Amino acid sequence: MRRLRQVVFTILFFQCAVFHASAEQPGQNPAGVSPHPYVFHLVQAALWDAAVASGTVYYPPTYQVDGFTHGTSNPDKLLNVANHFYPEVEGHWYCLRMTVDSLAQTGVTTIFEGTAPVGDIQPDFEGADDELFPHIMGGISPAAVLETHEVVRDADGAYVSIVGVTQP
Repeated sequence: MRRLRQVVFTILFFQCAVFHASAEQPGQNPAGVSPHPYVFHLVQAALWDAAVASGTVYYPPTYQVDGFTHGTSNPDKLLNVANHFYPEVEGHWYCLRMTVDSLAQTGVTTIFEGTAPVGDIQPDFEGADDELFPHIMGGISPAAVLETHEVVRDADGAYVSIVGVTQP
C-alpha cells in the first residue's frame, strides 16, 4: 500500500510539474489548458487610458493583494465575471484582447489556474470551477494588447456586451 501511495504521488507530482512548466513557457497556451486563443482583461477605461498616455505598464487596483493580473480566456465568461466582480465599480470599461504570446513578448508569463478571489470578492459565480483562467504574472504593457474593446453597460450598471467579443 505504501509503495502504491508513493507511485501515485510521483505520478501526480510529475503531472503537476509538467503542467506548471508548460504553462510558464513564454508564448505557449499549453494543449488542453484552454481551447480559446485569447487572454482578455476587463479594465476601467480611466486607468487604462492613463497607462497608455504615460507609456507605463498597467497594474489593476487589486494587484498587490492578488499577486497577479486576472484574465479570462473564454469570451462567454466575460460578462459573468464583470457582473460578479465589478457591479459596484462605476464608469466606462474596456476589455483588452491579448495572447499568451503577446504578453510573453513584453516579458510577462501567463499561468492557467483555477479561479481566485479578486481582492476580497470570492469567485463563486456560475461556471467558475469548470475551466482554468489565465493569471498574468505581472502588469499589462500597452505593447501586449492586440485590441481594446468597448464594454457596454445598461442604465442600472450591469455589463451587457463587449463590442466585437460578445453578442448583445
